[in-house]
Amino acid sequence: MPGIRMIPVISSNVLTIGYDAGTQTLRVEFKGGRIYEYSEVPLEKWEGLNATSVGSYLHREIMGKYASVKLDKVEK
Repeated sequence: MPGIRMIPVISSNVLTIGYDAGTQTLRVEFKGGRIYEYSEVPLEKWEGLNATSVGSYLHREIMGKYASVKLDKVEK
């Protein structure tokens, strides 16, 4: 899904985040190169990522609650 525009964030663990409202897909690029996509993430959860701590929000509200897949490579 190369159409997701990634946005840099200030975080100790996360490099960029992006969201496709049409498919409700959240993409997270972690420092170190790991990239995950989370499925069926509501818009409200995406909007919540402007939290003070992006990493803490991801752990609390996204990880383990939505299906995810690790991507090997993302086309830019």
